[in-house]
Formats: sequence, structure tokens, C-alpha cells
Amino acid sequence: MAIKKRRRIRRAKGSAPRKLYFDENTQQAIVDFQSEDAASEREKIYEIRILPSFEKLVENLILIYGFAKGGESFDVLKNDCVTFLYETLYKFDNSKGTKAFSYFNVVAKNWLVLNSRRKRRITHNHISLANQDRFSARDKDLIANYQIAQAPDELMISQEFRGEIMKTLEHIRNKVKSSGKSKNDIACVEAIVTVFEQVDQLDFLNKRAIFVYVRNISGLNSKQLSASMSSIRKLYREYKQTNKDLF
Repeated sequence: MAIKKRRRIRRAKGSAPRKLYFDENTQQAIVDFQSEDAASEREKIYEIRILPSFEKLVENLILIYGFAKGGESFDVLKNDCVTFLYETLYKFDNSKGTKAFSYFNVVAKNWLVLNSRRKRRITHNHISLANQDRFSARDKDLIANYQIAQAPDELMISQEFRGEIMKTLEHIRNKVKSSGKSKNDIACVEAIVTVFEQVDQLDFLNKRAIFVYVRNISGLNSKQLSASMSSIRKLYREYKQTNKDLF
């Protein structure tokens, strides 16, 4: 049987890069909006230079994290969130050196999370097992496997938290390899990264179990592993000290 090869899509040489929807021009537009005294000019700046970026930002968040899956209209949800961003325009402080995209991305996500939780409290997120015609394939799979569907806000928080953990581990792994640490330290940090990458496949998790997993993967004995973990822990404390906003 012939094996299908996956086609790679490459951008032709000399073609223009994709235009960012929220860039330095958007940030400057927000600064201009804040400094403009005339209401008519402020509205013109917002509608032409800011609104398209806000709409695209919110659309991406809703689609990526599935905030509209609870039955709420996509357009209503998007418009309500964009309206909230408009109301918080005056709070952005460009003098702090914060990127406007990062600021409003967090604001929009927080609003969507709180709105999702509020809607869930109202509706209790119940679905009747008698009305199986309305089930999606994913709903049926969750029921068949006795699982509980994770709410969009909880899923987003979980994904971002795991992403920060992996980012930290990657930094420490690179530090261990570049700073001339011992082979044991390298084996230890590689095993730790492997455990976190496969955490969903592990049967049992507590402090002792993780230690055993890392020991088995690294091939180190308990004494060697403890020594390497102490060395790696120092790197973690240094990273934590210089990145307090992540912890």
C-alpha cells in the first residue's frame, strides 16, 4: 500500500509576510485615542484603527478556547467583549512599557472567563440524556468514557499553566546543558521534562510517585537523583527570582 507523503506548504521567496492584526500601529492608535480631546476624532480613531484589531483578538480567543460552545451566540459574545475592551481603553498605560496586545489580550481573556463562569452558574450546564439527537460526537465520547467535560475557562487556565511550566522547564534544561553541569544533572532534567510531557498518561501522581518516575527514566539511583535535583532546584530559584510575574 502506498504511503501518502505529507505536503509541506512553503511561502514563495520574496512574498510578503503575513500582516499582524494587532501591532505597533494599533498600540499607537490607542495612545492617540487617549490623548485626543475631541470626541468625534476619538470615535474615528477607534472605529478605523482600533476596532478591527479588538474584534480579531476576541474572535481568536473565542474560537481557540471554545467560549461560545455553551449555546451563547458567537456574535453577541464577541460584541459584548469588544465593548468591554472599549470601556477599558483609558486604563492602558503606555508609559509602563507594556505591549498593548499583551494587556488587552489578558483583559479579554479574563472577561471571557468570568462571563463563562457566570453563564454556567445560571444554566448549571445541564444536558438531558434523553435528548441524544442533540449530542455531538464529543458529547457521546465523554459519556461513553464516563468523563466530565472541562469548562472552556478551566481548560484555558489549565493549558496556560502547563505552558508556563514547560517554558520554565525548557529554560532550566538549556541552562543545565550550557553551564557545564554533570551528565547526571542533564539526565535528571531530561527525565523531569519527559514526566511533564507525559503527565496525562501517568496512572498515579504524588511527590513519591514523581520521584520514582524520574528515577526510572533517568537511570540514576536515589542518591544521584537527589544530588542532581538539588542542583536543578537552585537554577529554578534563580529563574523564579528574575521572573516573579510568572509565579
